[in-house]
Amino acid sequence: MNINDLSDEEILEIAHQLWDELIQYSNKGQYGKFIRKFSYELLLGLNEVELGKQFAHSELSRNLVEERDFLGLIRRGEHVTALYRVRSKAKEGEWLGRMVLGYEKGEVRIFAASIF
Repeated sequence: MNINDLSDEEILEIAHQLWDELIQYSNKGQYGKFIRKFSYELLLGLNEVELGKQFAHSELSRNLVEERDFLGLIRRGEHVTALYRVRSKAKEGEWLGRMVLGYEKGEVRIFAASIF
């Protein structure tokens, strides 16, 4: 199945839930729960030791505002990117949040996630 066969509304229902979970688990420092919806491909490419260190010590990733500000969807190939404006409880300013979704073994998975 291709995620781009879904309507914007169907994608947003999935994307918002996954994004909210990422923010929640990031703020709580629950690394295992944070990566649980990652695709196998993404997990293979991660250096879990380095990512775990960054995750544990990043002031930004542990203090994200839970209220989301959705900016848009970008569709290409077998993936869709959801974009969010992200704010921090500890740092002034705004960041761009990006989450790439697609299907893996019949389930929607996260193929990339970043804040920059």
